[in-house]
Amino acid sequence: MPADTLASPDEIHAYLVDQLNDAIRRPGMWGGELAIRLTLDHLLFVECRQGAWEDEQRALERREARTATGVKGAFEAVLPADHGTNVASVYAEFARRQGWLKLDRVLSADEYATMLAAIDSWAARDRTWADATSAFGTPSVLFGSTNPYYGKTLGYATADRSTPMLFLHLWNGTDPGSDPTWPPSHEQPLLLAVRRGDAPFAASFTFTPEGQRRRPAQEGREPGSS
Repeated sequence: MPADTLASPDEIHAYLVDQLNDAIRRPGMWGGELAIRLTLDHLLFVECRQGAWEDEQRALERREARTATGVKGAFEAVLPADHGTNVASVYAEFARRQGWLKLDRVLSADEYATMLAAIDSWAARDRTWADATSAFGTPSVLFGSTNPYYGKTLGYATADRSTPMLFLHLWNGTDPGSDPTWPPSHEQPLLLAVRRGDAPFAASFTFTPEGQRRRPAQEGREPGSS
């Protein structure tokens, strides 16, 4: 039997925006990149803007932030282990430009400028999650669990959607060559890299010393190169 009433377009749109924000923040629980993509497709359909994602795909490919295996493929070349929260951070950039991303904290222009000016030199030393929040405060978006035994990504943004987001990519787990253990040997996730959103992908990262040590081997890349 058909339903007597259906949700209004505004209700459907609000529901999908909420679903997208949850999928971006908890990609592991939603099914990762595919689930985010499907929710984006549904939102763009509701807004009658299906072509916007094709434009975004081309932009990601120009930035080399997407390969034949998706955004995950781009991260596999630069960061180790699970890439769920890393991938979600790239989709968050698109969601923010569309006005869909809900920020838990909005940085002022001065706070953003201070962070942008400091972040490269700050990342020249090894850091942890606690170091990051002590230096830059609560993130605008936490991608991943609040559990310190899991990797996560912290995103920082202002109210100006044209200003690129700043991301801190953190890892926790078992060292290469070691038997898996639980809990991991690290009490806090380790910062591997900071990233500037919307920049050419390879040039957008600044790696910590720990991040350099853990970078996947790349043919032709000189040791210690960025």
